[in-house]
Amino acid sequence: MADKIDHIVFDIGKVLIHYDPNLPFSRIIPDAEERKWFFQNVCTHDWNLEQDRGRKWEDAEALLIAQYPEREEHIRAFRKYWPEMVSHSYDDSVAIMLGLIDKGHDVTMLTNFAADTFVEARKMYPFLNSTRGITVSGEIGLIKPDVAIYERHAKDFGLTPENSIFIDDTMVNVEGARAAGWKAVQFTDAEKLKQDLIAHGIDV
Repeated sequence: MADKIDHIVFDIGKVLIHYDPNLPFSRIIPDAEERKWFFQNVCTHDWNLEQDRGRKWEDAEALLIAQYPEREEHIRAFRKYWPEMVSHSYDDSVAIMLGLIDKGHDVTMLTNFAADTFVEARKMYPFLNSTRGITVSGEIGLIKPDVAIYERHAKDFGLTPENSIFIDDTMVNVEGARAAGWKAVQFTDAEKLKQDLIAHGIDV
């Protein structure tokens, strides 16, 4: 018999709230090719991930400004206009999560997020305060898909890995959870999520 799922763990970005740096930057750098170059070479995904790991924004900005002094204004714009990047919530996914809580399921969150921007996100989206707790990568210096962050989350919240299911939009993070002994599914849309949860014996 399959393990019974006792704990449901949600990622946040692109599962519950939208995230797209192009939203403010299409205004800041209107030329699409230049903007693409900027994200591939200056404010890259890997650079931003280090803030998720706990690096301070001022250190992150200083590092890039030393390399690209002519881009200082654009580099500083990344943090300055960050709230515009998380423009809306995915209400159908949020409804599933809140419904699970209402049905008495144990729900927590595990996210790669800079500590200070997460404080803002909580204010923008109050549903982020509705679960039993959250592991925020930037607060603990660990990031997905490192197995250590899943182990830390399980320890902090008393989860049994084989009785836990993780929901993330990025396959490498899903694989990280599986490597830590969890069940895990990749999020594409709310309807598929509902079917995946039902398939794991969860009352949705």
